[in-house]
Amino acid sequence: MVFAHGFGCDQSMWRLVAPRFEADHRVVLFDHAGAGGADPAAYDPDRHAALDGYASDVVDLLDELALGPVVFVGHSVSATIGILAAARRPDLFARLVLVGPSPRYIDDDGYRGGFSAQEIEELLATMGTNYLGWSSVMAPVIMGNPDRPELGEELTELFCRTDPNVAERFARATFLSDNRADLARVRTPSLVVQCREDVIAPVEVGRYVHEHLPVSRFALIDAVGHCPNLSAPDALTAAMRDFLGEPVREPVVA
Repeated sequence: MVFAHGFGCDQSMWRLVAPRFEADHRVVLFDHAGAGGADPAAYDPDRHAALDGYASDVVDLLDELALGPVVFVGHSVSATIGILAAARRPDLFARLVLVGPSPRYIDDDGYRGGFSAQEIEELLATMGTNYLGWSSVMAPVIMGNPDRPELGEELTELFCRTDPNVAERFARATFLSDNRADLARVRTPSLVVQCREDVIAPVEVGRYVHEHLPVSRFALIDAVGHCPNLSAPDALTAAMRDFLGEPVREPVVA
């Protein structure tokens, strides 16, 4: 199983979920170029100006480590990255688990992405002028669960550790992308996991992904926010095990 993190984060986002699968799977975690502990030399402003560059990295990783076919678990933008990689190299992927996916964040005719074009431009402009301030305000909103402020603080810390220039470019690649047409190219059996409340990827987006993937299941979990890997690891793990046809095991204490 290969776990991929979302925007502004690193592999630590999976610390409450990935260990639960180690008894049954070889578990691989990594940081995207420009994130976490990734080699700074791996980041290329041209290659990583679009999500295709990150998808190429995933394909290269699986080829280099001879890992395929794998269960690829992608959170947020990494769900789209996994979709692009699986469409390109289906031989490398046995299953896809897409947590909070969104193929397009901007609303369109007959499609609700969750944001207007103006809102996305304002978001990107704020990131470009005051990334740390943006992070401190937006991370708790993205996390949700205001009754558990430590979760928002953890996400804020992760965002603030990211190079602002890299973060802005990744945000543009993420929030300006439109990968709706790529969904039909994926033949890998997929699970779409959606939280009942998510300010980044509304329920309508999750259902859209499910309805436009040729082979998929939809799991709406009783969780709030965009990061159930931290806020609701039990519910996320149960949905994943049900999809994989595996018994639910007792949680592993991190």
